[in-house]
Amino acid sequence: MTPEQDRWKAQFERDGYLIIPNLFPRQEATRLKAECLRILNSLGNPSEGILKTGVYVGLAANSEVFAEAVADSRLLDVLEATLGEEIEFLSDKFVFKNDSTGFGSPWHQDWHYWHGSNKHSIWVALDDVTTDNGALKVMPGSHLAPITHDGDASDGHGFGHRMRPDAVDESKAVTGEMEAGGAIFFSDLTLHSSHPNTTGADRWVWIPTYRDASADDPDYKWAVARKIVR
Repeated sequence: MTPEQDRWKAQFERDGYLIIPNLFPRQEATRLKAECLRILNSLGNPSEGILKTGVYVGLAANSEVFAEAVADSRLLDVLEATLGEEIEFLSDKFVFKNDSTGFGSPWHQDWHYWHGSNKHSIWVALDDVTTDNGALKVMPGSHLAPITHDGDASDGHGFGHRMRPDAVDESKAVTGEMEAGGAIFFSDLTLHSSHPNTTGADRWVWIPTYRDASADDPDYKWAVARKIVR
């Protein structure tokens, strides 16, 4: 690996995440957001549920733009340092907040949704991201083991696996403010949440998920666009 990849690897192993500002130029982030909007507008009535939760899964399965983007070398160079040399893409989604979908996501580890080997996801900002419009929060060093999730998921915002708010020391969290095109790489055991969007403005992100291609995992039926990307 290059010296930069060695640095990424060491930081990821210590903290469970990496913040890479300006990984993509702003114009590329704008193009990806436009493709997200095209997909949303093409869905018709099913988009009503998406407009309520702010989440749509399966971009690469339905878009040549995202099928190409998930194999972008800028993503894979970082994943090679954090995940390994054999990389398999599994699935991706967009998540947005706006004036009607502004709630913050609760603290959780993604691992509880799929188990198996540790997966790595990338939170790619498609708009400028601030604390006020819904930036991601991560908990350094929380990626070493699963944590009990016993929070109340009855608010209708999804996240069936979540922690109780009083079980998390918010003072230790790191907020990832960044310009459009920046990215946060994190393990599925990294405890994370997001600030609410109190601005009413758009905050869109694209989140692709990957695994070590040599890992022994169950057959994930939701990984319909899975492919070896390196």
